[in-house]
Amino acid sequence: MGKDVIIACDFPTAAQTLTFLDRFPERKPFVKIGMELFYAEGPSVVREIKARGHKIFLDLKLHDIPNTVKKAMAVLSGLDADIVNLHAAGTAEMMRAALEGLTRPDGTRPLLIAVTQLTSTDQTALERELLIDRPMDEVVLAYAENAKNAGLDGVVCSPLEAGKVHRRCGSGFLTVTPGIRFADGEKGDQKRIMTPAQAKLEGADYIVVGRPITAAADPAAAYARCCAEFID
Repeated sequence: MGKDVIIACDFPTAAQTLTFLDRFPERKPFVKIGMELFYAEGPSVVREIKARGHKIFLDLKLHDIPNTVKKAMAVLSGLDADIVNLHAAGTAEMMRAALEGLTRPDGTRPLLIAVTQLTSTDQTALERELLIDRPMDEVVLAYAENAKNAGLDGVVCSPLEAGKVHRRCGSGFLTVTPGIRFADGEKGDQKRIMTPAQAKLEGADYIVVGRPITAAADPAAAYARCCAEFID
């Protein structure tokens, strides 16, 4: 997989999601299916979007005891998503168990990536609420290294940390970066953000873009703008 823009389809129903995706007749975007849509519609929406020719990042952020995550990943592996994820905070043992569960009998599997720290979390919240008394960069890099050592393919991190993750874990270790906003757009609830062009310069492999595209007056034009800034 090369660089790509992933659209976060955070809609409450399959009907709204499919109607939205119908607005992209020329290029089928890579799609993120998160908790809101998956919990509302279940596995069928993943199968429907996949059948329409879209690549899928199934963003469910599993985080539980290793055995539970292993069994859940074995179920998710049957949905033919391209990328799935979990929380790196669940420990290396959990990540190794997830990888084992995700791998099919024939040895194939989706890419597995670990969430380091959410882009809505800043240094203050890290220290005061999560009681992690280390700089954000240090925490993200440590979690990324744990994920690599557990055999995962990459991490979810903010674009601010993408280049640092590559320097620590290698250029082939994927960085999937939410927290993307246009220079003239609203930040919303994101705190550690960059524009698509800045994320490209930092070496991000994938950017995940939600409201700047889904809430735009012309989503197809906003998507094209993202691609132009990040890929072209």
